[in-house]
Amino acid sequence: MFEITSENLQLAIFMLIGVAVFLAAEAIYLGVSNRASYLRKINKRLSILENSGDQFQALVELRRARSLTSEGNFRLPLIWLNRLVLQSGITMGLTRFATTFAILAMVLAFAAFIVEGNLLIAAAVGMGGSTILPLAVLKFLRARRWKAFEAQLPDAVDVMVRSLRAGHPLPVSISMVGRELGDPIGSEFGLTADELTYGLDLEAAMGNMASRVGQDDLALLIVAITIQARTGGNLGEILSNLSRILRTRFKMRRRVRSLSAEGRFSALALSVLPFLVFGCLTVFAPDFYGGIWKEPIVTQVLSSAFFFMMVGNFIMYRMTQFRM
Repeated sequence: MFEITSENLQLAIFMLIGVAVFLAAEAIYLGVSNRASYLRKINKRLSILENSGDQFQALVELRRARSLTSEGNFRLPLIWLNRLVLQSGITMGLTRFATTFAILAMVLAFAAFIVEGNLLIAAAVGMGGSTILPLAVLKFLRARRWKAFEAQLPDAVDVMVRSLRAGHPLPVSISMVGRELGDPIGSEFGLTADELTYGLDLEAAMGNMASRVGQDDLALLIVAITIQARTGGNLGEILSNLSRILRTRFKMRRRVRSLSAEGRFSALALSVLPFLVFGCLTVFAPDFYGGIWKEPIVTQVLSSAFFFMMVGNFIMYRMTQFRM
């Protein structure tokens, strides 16, 4: 039986106030960010070009912001890590990114030491905060950027088709995508146009863009352009057909995602519900499990339950993920 006391009621009121403050802060943030995004429709490359006035300087600055050297090579000795940073699209620089997560790791380690009083646990938390957490953030940013690129790619191909049919050469068509569309696709095509302008051949420039983005649908466009450059043919007609294919693939992915939404929500609910119930019981009825919490078998049972829950989550995740 749950007993409603003045302390529990006061705690519930404080929790509701905290939720209200969080929702108000989120509303203010969304309003400000939406207005800022509306005022900054220009992509990052054009913004840098507008400030510097020098196309080559803008190319060098954007390469450095994307964790590349001035010549467009990787800066880190670990190629896979540098490629992950590059494809995530972060422009804050490697030094600032590493410093941010180093500070966060120290804060987490200090908090773990205060709570547990164990130096080994604090060191483990700090190592996890400095390695696992940055990789997880980078992969999340890369996946979000891939989705945005996938949504913009058919429009970019349509812009190229209209430009080619108007009689423009292919570098001009690529440059038009960089001027007409926003990030992430605008800056990527703009970088490719700049590399074509300053000496790279078409195949190398398109290969660099594939390495910077790493998205699957872009590979279709690059293969179509490189094969046409070697064998000839009506590139406008090829890209027009490719645009229809990309839109069909995009619609099919969205349809599959909508059909699998129930499974994904079930997985999320089943994952969150045990922790939510445990948290509520800990707050409102701390003595509910207090009598058995120190028993050795409790740790074994909870460990087994957590393991099987992770196995079930993995199975549900694999059942709701369709690669097309």
